[in-house]
Amino acid sequence: MIESGSRVAVHYEGSLDSGKIFDSSRDRDPLEFTIGSGEVIDGFENAVRALSVGESVKIRLESEDAYGDRDESLVFNLPADGAPPGLRVGDQVLLDGDRPVVVTEITDATVKADANHLLAGQALTFEIELVSVDGHPAPIEG
Repeated sequence: MIESGSRVAVHYEGSLDSGKIFDSSRDRDPLEFTIGSGEVIDGFENAVRALSVGESVKIRLESEDAYGDRDESLVFNLPADGAPPGLRVGDQVLLDGDRPVVVTEITDATVKADANHLLAGQALTFEIELVSVDGHPAPIEG
């Protein structure tokens, strides 16, 4: 079991129940994070904690163990007269400088915004490989 405070590096691929891959580190550097820091969702971190360097696991997380269920109270209307020029449905913008929302509808009077995480309400499947712990990779065999 990997202890809190350990710095880990993992390769992963995340997919939806439809099979659509929503993110992968396979074509870039591994994801690095500190165990116990809250940098990744709990279910992902718990799976990594149980691995040894070089091991892989495939896990499925229900929405409540991933980004939570959708919360319709996080969908709201804003006055359209304060919207930036060229705003389109599907755009992701920051409110108050740090709160990401997705524009879901634009009328002459209002802009409907959704502050739910893009993956809220969805079960996620991750294939995770532990690459290193505290900078120590798997031993080279042979």
